[in-house]
Amino acid sequence: MKQQDLSSGRILKAPESFLSRDGIKTVFAEARAGRRDFIRNAFAAAAAGVAAPVAMAQGNPVPVEGGDPNILTLPTHSTSLGQGVATEGYGKPSQFEANVQRRQSPGLTQTTQASVSFAPLQSLFGIVTPSGLHFERHHQGWWDIDPSKHRFMINGMVKSPRVFTVDEIMRLPSVSRFHFIECGANTAVDWGNVAVPTVQYTHGMVSCSEFTGVPLITLLEMAGADLKNGKFVLAEGADGSSMTRTIPMSLIKSGEVFVAYGQNGEMLRPEQGYPLRLIVPGVQGVSWVKYLRRIEVGDKPYATKDEAVHYIDLQPDGQHRQYTSIQECKSVVTTPSGGQVLLDKGFYNISGLAWSGRGKVKRVDVSVDGGRNWRTARLESPVLSKALTRFNIDWVWDGKPAIVQSRAMDETGYVQPNYKQLRSVRGTRSIYHNNAIQSWLVQENGEVKNVQVS
Repeated sequence: MKQQDLSSGRILKAPESFLSRDGIKTVFAEARAGRRDFIRNAFAAAAAGVAAPVAMAQGNPVPVEGGDPNILTLPTHSTSLGQGVATEGYGKPSQFEANVQRRQSPGLTQTTQASVSFAPLQSLFGIVTPSGLHFERHHQGWWDIDPSKHRFMINGMVKSPRVFTVDEIMRLPSVSRFHFIECGANTAVDWGNVAVPTVQYTHGMVSCSEFTGVPLITLLEMAGADLKNGKFVLAEGADGSSMTRTIPMSLIKSGEVFVAYGQNGEMLRPEQGYPLRLIVPGVQGVSWVKYLRRIEVGDKPYATKDEAVHYIDLQPDGQHRQYTSIQECKSVVTTPSGGQVLLDKGFYNISGLAWSGRGKVKRVDVSVDGGRNWRTARLESPVLSKALTRFNIDWVWDGKPAIVQSRAMDETGYVQPNYKQLRSVRGTRSIYHNNAIQSWLVQENGEVKNVQVS
């Protein structure tokens, strides 16, 4: 397909799945008003259409012919003895939830050693991602490292270089905090105009966990680090890629950066960096170095291979934007979202996730007409700094086409941009750090598709 120049004022489009704003005007009515009307209309429709088939006998409801057999006939689990405690030591989800799992994107180059798996955001509730569904990104495969043999070193601009065992780190005072982690390439395929079908593939390289560990500043002070002249540290992983990333000392002095061994109440999973990984809240996931083996204190950025060639943004003037570590304010509607089907018109709860690498999410607005009108969603507690925030809003679908979007604002006042706004600054040659507004088209048959609005 021939691509069009952005100077024409139009965006690049992918076949079938991308709409212009002019096209929206012909298929949408005005957005519905307040939340109370939405609920009233929804329950009125429910009361009229789904009355239970019962009759009354001496004041008590009695099922009539054609009643629900799942109510009329007691199932085996209501009449028999159930199973004992799980025979396998580690608990598993229900067999009926077997389809909820991480997946490899069909749009990525397939290799014998997969490097990315995406979290099923459309199937999750709240803000915490279960450890077994947390997205993965590997640069040379994952390892299950013997913690008794793993060593963590601190050197460089320090008075006394130190070597810690995992047990020694776990003896120190710890912190537990909820934080999101997002790959800098999350939503990269949509930036490149590839309309992948579901939110798992568009935004599934973000997850949120409770991490437990020791503040890095504590470990640096134990080594006598030069905190005045040491402006940066180099974090190095123990996997085959020798992942290395520069971290500003200013982030470490704040106490936010820590060396983690725990995730969601248990030890880190091997695919998440067991036995030690670095936690750098608000910063792109590649800096959260897994299998952490070394921290070196220095006075300038290190410009390593993983920050001089990868995870950089090519700007319209041909220059690279380097060390673009902060993940800017972003949100996405997870229900309804691509691949889902609305079974009938009526009441629906629109739900999604918002996050910001600069602090707390302050507000999320939702549109059902492609951005022409917006309503403010409810932020569900807890609303934490640099963590996922769940939002919800009531919606009564009238059976007509709708384009559902969300737009987040963080506590700094930054507002999530649309694609036109973002491309006016970034151009089109960067695939990293895409935080543009995501759009889902609800068709008249209830099917939901990934679209992009100019």
